[in-house]
Amino acid sequence: MRVLKYHEFKLLKKADFLQWKKERNLHETRIIRRYRIQRPEDYHQYNKLCGRIKKLAEKIKELDPSDKKRVEYTDILLEKLYEMGIIPLKRSLEQCAKITVSSFCRRRLAVVLVRLKYAENLKEATTFVEQGHIRIGPHQVTDPALLVTRNMEDFITWTDHSKIKRKILQYNDQLDDYDLL
Repeated sequence: MRVLKYHEFKLLKKADFLQWKKERNLHETRIIRRYRIQRPEDYHQYNKLCGRIKKLAEKIKELDPSDKKRVEYTDILLEKLYEMGIIPLKRSLEQCAKITVSSFCRRRLAVVLVRLKYAENLKEATTFVEQGHIRIGPHQVTDPALLVTRNMEDFITWTDHSKIKRKILQYNDQLDDYDLL
C-alpha cells in the first residue's frame, strides 16, 4: 500500500468528490459565460424546462398518430414554443427534441437587444437594462434575464428619460425642442 505524501493529502482534502460533477461542468460554464447569465440557477431552470418539454413531446408521440387529442396537444405545444421564440417553425414534435438551454438563453432581453442592434455586446446590453434605459411597451424593465416572446420583441424601445435615446435622436437630427425640456 502506497503512503500519500503531504502535498497529495492536501490536494485530496480540497477536492470535494461529492460535488465534483456540479463543479466541473464545462458546458454549463461555457453557456453561462457566453450568454452572461448572472444567476446559475437560471441555467438550471432552463435545463429543467428543456427536459420537461422533451418528456412531454415523448408522451405525445406515444399516442396514436390518428388520435384527435395527439393532434390537439401537438398543436398547443408547438404554438406555445413558437410564440415564445424557442423553436423557429411549427412543423413537428421532432423540434422539441432539439431544444437546448441556449434556445432559452437566446430569448433573454440582453441577447435580444444585441440582436436588434440596441447594443454592440451583451455586457453593454446588460448595463443598459440594469440602468433602466429599456422599456417593453409602457413598462420599464431592469431585469436582463427577462424572457422576451416574439410579440414583446416589437415593443422594445428606449425609455423616454434615457440619455442614450436623446443622443441617438440628436445624432440623427431628430431631437425635438419639446424633448429638451
